Amino acid sequence: MSTLVATILLIVVIAVIVVAIARSIRIIPQARAGIVERFGRYHRTLNAGLNMVTPFVDRLLPLIDLREQVVSFPPQPVITRDNLVVAIDTVIYFQVTDAKSATYEVANYITAVEQLTVTTLRNVVGGMDLETTLTSRDQINHELRRELDEATGKWGLRVSRVELKAIEPPTSIQDSMEKQMRADRDKRAAILSAEGSKQSAILTAEGERQAAVLKARGESEATVLRAEAEAKAQAARARGQAEAITTVFRAIHEGNPDQRLLAYQYMQMLPQIAQGDANKVWIVPSEIGKALEGIGGLLGGVRSVAEPGPAGSGPGPQLDSSVGRHAGLEGWLAGGGGPVHDGSVGDHEGGPVPGAGNAGGAPLDDDPALVQRPAEVRAPI
Repeated sequence: MSTLVATILLIVVIAVIVVAIARSIRIIPQARAGIVERFGRYHRTLNAGLNMVTPFVDRLLPLIDLREQVVSFPPQPVITRDNLVVAIDTVIYFQVTDAKSATYEVANYITAVEQLTVTTLRNVVGGMDLETTLTSRDQINHELRRELDEATGKWGLRVSRVELKAIEPPTSIQDSMEKQMRADRDKRAAILSAEGSKQSAILTAEGERQAAVLKARGESEATVLRAEAEAKAQAARARGQAEAITTVFRAIHEGNPDQRLLAYQYMQMLPQIAQGDANKVWIVPSEIGKALEGIGGLLGGVRSVAEPGPAGSGPGPQLDSSVGRHAGLEGWLAGGGGPVHDGSVGDHEGGPVPGAGNAGGAPLDDDPALVQRPAEVRAPI
């Protein structure tokens, strides 16, 4: 019996020793911290690694995570300065820096941070209107982080960042904002369209003005060139006419024509004066009488020479073929002042020539007007 009791006692002692050893050894993971209480009071903080505690005397509390934690809080209703209720969803980034303070200074630091965030958010946003709240997220984040960091310092926490995940105004306000934004965008689109039309009209007018200036400049240069060309052409024609007149004048004087031939040529030019549709009335020059007197004397002398002479005498000298004959003129001379008909005149009837006189008048050599003024046959009267 005594042997059995001794064995049981030995087993119990061994079990107690094993349990004591097991309770005295604590392994703390990395980025964790353990609070050790001895007889219910704070004793020390266990860091990462192998730690030894007194069994049955020291008690290890639940480990505390020292890593940075992210906590997202549900949307909280906040009233702005212009009495509009908006729902703001926040995200808090914090880290436990003192495990003892986080354990003994606050019962539940996550709940404390959440409630502190809500109250601080309402204080910050309550001094802003809706437009400022929607456009001042950085300012709100900075104010929240500063307030939370100061309040949670004694809890052994450090708030690194505070972000507003969403700001949701009421549905009616959202509709009004959408209408306002749409109207503003329509306004800017209309302004841009009007400016585009204005620029287009300005560029079009500028292009048309430049085109008109270039066209006018081109027409001016073309007119100047045409005028210069016309002037050169007229000068060339004038030089040609001058050379032709000079050549004819020289040929006439070098040929030394007699006055009877000039009178006959003067008479041949008279039908050409009446040619043309516009020449309905034409005036016979005053020199035609003297010219006809010379022609009459010429034809009378020719006839007397052409007729056969007295018996025994041979035929007389013949008329020079270069002088030629004019049937209408001979008929007019033979008729004693009747009408002169010439085929080249056309519809214009020849009439009696006033002041013609008798065909046997003064000889052509004695008429100074006919000899000295042959230039009047140059152009129609």
